[in-house]
Amino acid sequence: MPQLSRRRALGAAAVAAGATLATVASARASDGGGHHAHGSPEAFDEVYKGRRIQGRSRSGGGHHHGGGYAVYVDGVELHVMRNADGSWISVVSHYDPVPTPRAAARAAVDELQGARLVPFPAG
Repeated sequence: MPQLSRRRALGAAAVAAGATLATVASARASDGGGHHAHGSPEAFDEVYKGRRIQGRSRSGGGHHHGGGYAVYVDGVELHVMRNADGSWISVVSHYDPVPTPRAAARAAVDELQGARLVPFPAG
């Protein structure tokens, strides 16, 4: 059985990283990019699967991990957080990072399956 060399391991890691970046880039392209030229997420307001989802910059930024960005599902704030790699997660779909806050709102609607979003206590 051949032994895994450092060179092979690094090569495999590079291929995996490239595939991940390609997937994220593809998802961003299909989601309309989701960012202004200066890197902050675009505002959105749409109906997705019968639920109103909205996202916009939060004035003052506050203590939130969402980088001063607020997301709402039917008027209830969906707690979102931006990861170090630029992906986003929400309290509803915490283990499934997505490329934009809009995608996080859509993923939350999918996970909720019609259930009402309960406000997340800030603290």
